[in-house]
Amino acid sequence: MEASSAMIQQVIAFTLYLGLMIYVGIRFMGKNANSEDFFLGGRNLGPWTTALSAEASDMSGWMLMGLPGVAYLTGMKEAFWTALGLEIGTYLNWLVVAKRLRTYSITCGNSITVPQFLTNRFKDKKHIIPAVSAVFIVLFFVVYTASGFVACAQLLKTVFDLPYVCGLVIGMVVILLYTLLGGFRAVCTTDFIQGTLMFIALIITLCIMTAVLGGPSDAVQRVNAFGAQFMNPFVSDGNDGFGALSIISALAWGLGYCGMPHILVRFMGIRSNKEIKLSRRVAMIWVTIAMFSAMLVGALAKAYLNVPLAEGKHETVVIATLLQTYQPFIAGLFMCAILAAAMSTADSQLLVAASAFSEDFCQTLLGKKFESKTTLRISRITVLVIALVAFVISLNENSTIFGLVSYAWAGFGATFGPLILLALFWRGTTAKGAIAGLITGGVVVVVWHQLSAELCPIFGVYEILPGFIACLLVTVIVSLLDKNKDPEMLAEFDAYKKAVNE
Repeated sequence: MEASSAMIQQVIAFTLYLGLMIYVGIRFMGKNANSEDFFLGGRNLGPWTTALSAEASDMSGWMLMGLPGVAYLTGMKEAFWTALGLEIGTYLNWLVVAKRLRTYSITCGNSITVPQFLTNRFKDKKHIIPAVSAVFIVLFFVVYTASGFVACAQLLKTVFDLPYVCGLVIGMVVILLYTLLGGFRAVCTTDFIQGTLMFIALIITLCIMTAVLGGPSDAVQRVNAFGAQFMNPFVSDGNDGFGALSIISALAWGLGYCGMPHILVRFMGIRSNKEIKLSRRVAMIWVTIAMFSAMLVGALAKAYLNVPLAEGKHETVVIATLLQTYQPFIAGLFMCAILAAAMSTADSQLLVAASAFSEDFCQTLLGKKFESKTTLRISRITVLVIALVAFVISLNENSTIFGLVSYAWAGFGATFGPLILLALFWRGTTAKGAIAGLITGGVVVVVWHQLSAELCPIFGVYEILPGFIACLLVTVIVSLLDKNKDPEMLAEFDAYKKAVNE
């Protein structure tokens, strides 16, 4: 009877939350008059919504399942250095890229997607950039979206003992409903709600865990009892396999930020350049507290949980912690934060992938300009198809959220990251250089991911690093050989630089 009552309370909490997400989609359904509204919200996002939407869509189920799972399983070493790399990358992305990208995307024919911006920036009249970009965006976003579906399925299976596939279907259907109905505004509004919920859940839970374990000092000692220096990211015993190459790989996660289309479009959609500073401050406070809280919750759970997690279940550590800490209804509400984390990324990725196909493939590459209603229809069909492909990938119950996100993150960081930086800062970058770099970065990531460190220790380095370096070098070398002599491109770059400095 008691178990049945707990289940009912948790079902009520989840139903209320999921109903709210669908309501937001319905509320914004009639506010998408054209593709700019659907994909960028008419460039009218406020600073708080921009900040929390960017960070919530960034962190995904990875932050509340993948990262704490790594901390629970192996200690603070890999989790800490990965979090530090992401922290640095987040700050530099807001500081260096945000204002410049928003300004230049408007200067370049009011571009509303990242591939469209690169196409307009480099005057790619043959439309090779949007074609190659669309391929990589769909490829890596299918993998990334699959990680969100896996997080939803693992959560619902753990809490309600639902079959894994049933959890996948529920998560996919809800995400599709509010994304298809409301577009960018609905996605950003739900991300704001989800980001707030994630923040509150993590802080309160960490405080309770620390108090129960006897305070910070006692908590560290009790966790270290499970392994020498378990809580110390700076000390290696030489046998844990986490050396200099591992630290470099973990820090390299930060390189990915300047190439993430679902984060970059938030910069393009903010209402004003003047509001970016406030957004940056809000984003950094949120990401610093939330990410390190998630990591500590995972590590402390080693001593906090009454029942150790079964082998292979380390990514459910936050779920187990919430169930042990709170009464059922509150636990249900806070577990919605995990659902929120997964949904806030999956919805953004579906939207960006749809924009890549409808705007950058169907219209730019095929040379057809569709009516607004036709474009919206194509976009919504694309969202549905990509979700279905991601669903098929998610059917592998042995997939880890950390592994799926890691691969997709490397793909975007190495293909688009160097191009965005060069597009914003180097006048001499050319279309041929951009195309060569884009292809090189993507191919290196895919190939490197298949190589084993057993062949050579260097192959143990996270694939984003060799991919990023290869893309950067090839783009620069080909551009220097090509020599930028396009007067229109050079004049546009000069106009952008002047606008940024005003």
